[in-house]
Amino acid sequence: MRPLTFSKMDFSQSNVFGYIEDLQELTIIERPVRRSLKTPEEIERLTVDEELSDIERALYLLSSGHDIQGTSVVANLPVLMRQNPAETLRRVLPKIREVLHVAGVEMQLTAAVSFLTVLQEESVSIHTYSHSFLHIILQNLEHRDAGVSNAWLETLLAVIEALPKETVRHEILNPLVSKAQLSQTLQSRLVSCKIMGKVANKFEAHTIKREVLPLVKSLCQDVEYEVRTCMCRQLEQVARGIGTELTKTVVLPELVELARDEGSSVRLAAFETLVNLLDMFDADDRSQTVLPLVKSFCEKSFKADESILVSLSFHLGKLCNGLYGIFTPEQHLRFLEFYKKLSTLGLQQENGHNDNQLQLQTLEQEKKYISVRKNCAYNFPAMIVFVDPKNFHLELYSIFFCLCHDPEVPVRYTMAISFFEVAKLLNSDVYTIHKELVTLLQDESLEVLDALVGHLPEILELMANRGENNGSESKLLSIPDLIPALTTAEQRAATSLKWRTHEKLLQKYACLPHIISSDQIYYRFLHRMLTIILTNNVLPVQKAAARTLCIYLRYNRKQEQRHEVIQKLIEQLGQGKSYWNRLRFLDTCEFIMELFSKSFFCKYFFLPVLELTHDPVANVRMKLCYLLPKVKSTLKIPTDKHLLQQLELCIRKLLCQEKDKDVLTIVKRVSISLFQQCFVLGVFQKRFYENDLLDQEKERQEHLLLEMEQLEKEKQQTEKRSTNINDKMFEKKRRDSKASSVLAKSINLSVPGSSSGTLTGKEEKKSKLVRSQSFSTQALHPKYSNIDKCPNKSSAPRYTSSVSGIGKSCMLSFSDDSFRTHSTGSSGNAAFLSSSSSHNLFNSADQKNNGNKESQSRRMSM
Repeated sequence: MRPLTFSKMDFSQSNVFGYIEDLQELTIIERPVRRSLKTPEEIERLTVDEELSDIERALYLLSSGHDIQGTSVVANLPVLMRQNPAETLRRVLPKIREVLHVAGVEMQLTAAVSFLTVLQEESVSIHTYSHSFLHIILQNLEHRDAGVSNAWLETLLAVIEALPKETVRHEILNPLVSKAQLSQTLQSRLVSCKIMGKVANKFEAHTIKREVLPLVKSLCQDVEYEVRTCMCRQLEQVARGIGTELTKTVVLPELVELARDEGSSVRLAAFETLVNLLDMFDADDRSQTVLPLVKSFCEKSFKADESILVSLSFHLGKLCNGLYGIFTPEQHLRFLEFYKKLSTLGLQQENGHNDNQLQLQTLEQEKKYISVRKNCAYNFPAMIVFVDPKNFHLELYSIFFCLCHDPEVPVRYTMAISFFEVAKLLNSDVYTIHKELVTLLQDESLEVLDALVGHLPEILELMANRGENNGSESKLLSIPDLIPALTTAEQRAATSLKWRTHEKLLQKYACLPHIISSDQIYYRFLHRMLTIILTNNVLPVQKAAARTLCIYLRYNRKQEQRHEVIQKLIEQLGQGKSYWNRLRFLDTCEFIMELFSKSFFCKYFFLPVLELTHDPVANVRMKLCYLLPKVKSTLKIPTDKHLLQQLELCIRKLLCQEKDKDVLTIVKRVSISLFQQCFVLGVFQKRFYENDLLDQEKERQEHLLLEMEQLEKEKQQTEKRSTNINDKMFEKKRRDSKASSVLAKSINLSVPGSSSGTLTGKEEKKSKLVRSQSFSTQALHPKYSNIDKCPNKSSAPRYTSSVSGIGKSCMLSFSDDSFRTHSTGSSGNAAFLSSSSSHNLFNSADQKNNGNKESQSRRMSM
């Protein structure tokens, strides 16, 4: 409807009619609808006395004659059975049985669902259920409406699994003999076929052979193709019930005959049943009976019978691997070529045909060809097993490329789903499909991206580690286009309306610290996450970005970058102008408390969080109050006693100065819980510290990050210093080469000795730095987060002196044995962490710098 604007109205003929139409639409909207109102007589007739019990009310509504009220009673039957089963069976169920004879479709469908619910909830015993409900189910099986009949049939099939054998024999199997005769209706014979398959699993083989198999043969030779098709699909369950021997002598001949039936649906059902029963046939049956049938199916699918083509493409992987042992090399190659032909079916353009009828036929077949290629994409992992993963690049890579670049979205979607299975099968050769990974990440359809992202962390880990071969290349250096593809995928998801895909993508990107370097994450992803938190309008997306940002911060290896991100979080979120940003700051603090150690949170975020107690927006203060117990749990008493005083002061101010009633109620409730928490911490403080192993592990990993950063800086300084010394030595030798031989001998005696000693010490120091870096890298990976304690207690005092001593240069003078003990995880680390405070942990970097200056001054004096 066009908006009505009265400021500048054009009363020309065209515009006047437009205004009249708008006014007519408004009158239609405002016109009251009186047809839905009930008359007083109808209201009186539909009114029920409130004092009636549930049973009496149900009987009254069933007797009133209204289908809607009767349907509500039938839908409420499971509730009545739970409350009063005896009265419901005695009074309500007979009335439902009477009403169902003349009930409509809706009540019939509701009754079928309610009867099944009563069975599943086991409100009564199975004997009582069969006595009360089974006859009603059997009476309604032959309802004139096909949907109602199928609903009652599904209920009966579920009941058969729970009924005892004798009840099934007398109540179901014996009447089934007459229902399966040719004189019965088509619907009755179809119902008999489905019951046959379910009954075959209830009895022993000799009982099935005597009582069930004659009916099965009769129905397989029925005059109606619908009956033959239905019975053919039930032969699998019959074969599972009678065993291998009877399947070979009875079921297999029937399948062979049905596979040559004149009806295409019968042949299709026979083919699918043959494929599903491959594990029950021996090698002779497969080679002499099944394989010729399959070959004829493959030949007819392209010539005269295309109806089986979709089913054949769907079962081809299972078929090829089921017949793998009896294939000759020629047959193996033929089936592989057949799969390749199906994978590109419909993509070849025919030239020289302009007939309209041919074009219409092509349009009708297009959907079928898309389904065939989609099924080929579904079976691609099975075909890799068929050809052996070692031959993937030679035999199947071209097909893999075509399927990943298929013009239809369903085909690429299926390839994205199965990409992880393909990567697992290729193992060490997974690098051969990295281009297709980049292609699917940049796909124009978000459905394809959503399917790929489901297993993206596992795929990237396989790509990074080259399958099971964990070589020295632990980063994705061989895929230069991966990072642009990841950033493009995130931006496309952000600009779309499918925020769930964007949320899922951000959650999966949390795996990147174990895949690519810390600098790449910092420059390409970390700031993007902060931008999403600040600018996105979808709350789940903001929370996903906040958690991923905290994970990136957790594994960042440069202290300067970490400080910069922390400062931005506090200034742009915690002190932001929008209250929405301040709420997201509290969400981010929750993630930080989850991922980081207590000391880290107390050092950087404790006081900024407490500042929000003075926030002008009540929602922010309310969310903070809910968060206070978690904030209190991060304190370590008596080390953080001053922070505890700040927390108590903020709570007192809230209790005294808070004007919002809701916030004040929450503050009072939280203050009580904090008092209880304080009492528990005061009494059981020692036990809490002993059981807080997870926090100690987080502190240890954070300290290793600082240590690794310092070691890398020292390594760079050492390499730079050694380069300068070598240049000076070369220049000095060049000048002294012109001196006398005596002076040259003295120089040769003095310089090599000192230089060799210096170089030897530098090489030893470099080897220790490499070992320390590899150890810290393993410690950051979640696979190596649990490091066993070293049983050698004698070496523990070397690491437990103090927090500040770890960063000093004496760490570089450890012997090989002591450093190896440290890298495997020692009890000294646990003792060191339990005795240290959070402030000492994060001030160790400064003390390391002091140690470096002392070591440099000693070297200069030497």
